Amino acid sequence: MASSSSNVVGVHYRVGKKIGEGSFGVLFEGTNLLNNQQVAIKFEPRKSDAPQLRDEYRTYKILVGCPCNEQLRLKTRGNPGIPNVYYFGQEGLHNILVIDLLGPSLEDLFDLCHRRFSIKTVVMTAKQMLSRVQTIHEKNLIYRDIKPDNFLIGRPNTKAANVIHVVDFGMAKQYRDPKTKQHIPYRERKSLSGTARYMSINTHLGREQSRRDDLEALGHVFMYFLRGGLPWQGLKAATNKQKYEKIGEKKQTTAIKDLCEGFPEEFNKYLSYVRNLGFEDTPDYDYLRELFTQALKNTGEVEDGEYDWMKLNNGKGWEAMKTHPAAAHLNHGLPNSSQRELHGTRASKTPIPHDRLNADLPKPGATRAAGPSRHPQQRRGESGTFDTPKAQRKRNSTPTVSKTSDHELAWLNNSQGSNLVPRKRPKTGPKKASH
Repeated sequence: MASSSSNVVGVHYRVGKKIGEGSFGVLFEGTNLLNNQQVAIKFEPRKSDAPQLRDEYRTYKILVGCPCNEQLRLKTRGNPGIPNVYYFGQEGLHNILVIDLLGPSLEDLFDLCHRRFSIKTVVMTAKQMLSRVQTIHEKNLIYRDIKPDNFLIGRPNTKAANVIHVVDFGMAKQYRDPKTKQHIPYRERKSLSGTARYMSINTHLGREQSRRDDLEALGHVFMYFLRGGLPWQGLKAATNKQKYEKIGEKKQTTAIKDLCEGFPEEFNKYLSYVRNLGFEDTPDYDYLRELFTQALKNTGEVEDGEYDWMKLNNGKGWEAMKTHPAAAHLNHGLPNSSQRELHGTRASKTPIPHDRLNADLPKPGATRAAGPSRHPQQRRGESGTFDTPKAQRKRNSTPTVSKTSDHELAWLNNSQGSNLVPRKRPKTGPKKASH
């Protein structure tokens, strides 16, 4: 248990100010007392209905290992753009996870840039985001919740200041066996997983996700950055279910050429390519990156690493502004009111007109042999975590923060002004996605 006087957890991590709060718990800045390194520390009640930190820890270990040893960390360097994980353990009534402290999200920076990025910034950002997703795919995982909130730049005045990192792997899922490379089978009538604004058309239709769906969602993010919004934003409906169906219908009826009109044709080519990928196809990531390289060349711009947010405040950058996103992890695993996951929502039944995107897939109701177990002891749940059936049912309900002892509240509600208030179980249903 953390000492109430020193606020030290995990033996040598001092808890600093609170920088975020969500349904899972609380996020703090922290310091590694051995080397004075700044870190982010996530706290989650151990009795939460849907604990996620252990699963997130496992995912980080798959992606970058666990560089808990400083010499090992310096030797391996992990994967660029994937935060290092330093510690997972229990402190009193909480699980804690210690990872790299990062800067603001692309959504935060988008706001600071008046909700429009230049073609050059989108191209350079797209190539980085694509490489992050490729790394995830090469580790046999699909991400399943692509959105600007989950991509963060590094901290100011560091070598990784403009390296785009991907965080929050709560929805990640294994799509093939790491040893045999057996792909998961195609299925239909799947519940929606992800964020409605960016998810693929196939996800709206209840089709099992694979690598192509991550890439299509990326394409929607790129156009969001270029256009300042997407045609299916702001749709109204009587219920959230009807709204998600309307979003799916609008995506299907919006031609790619219309979505990309006024921008380099390479963005059209990108979306056309990824929407025509087969369920088990391996994407040509190099080809897709080259598309963006060509797009920049055609505009006469140079890929010099100067992003729009670096030009703010007369060239001093976003960090010099009087008001800017608080340092770090504002959206790192902290769902907010506008960006939430969909769980247990029935997929849209509207067919894609002239559905040539999925001609290779089996007809509805067709079956195929299931591949080998994806985990030695447990099945992977719909949320992308290693769940037992009982835990999976719990995970589909809205997480709540369990009651915390007075002693723990005393040190969690320290001088930094943090506030972890015991919450009652909400009466509402599943979490909803943004529009």
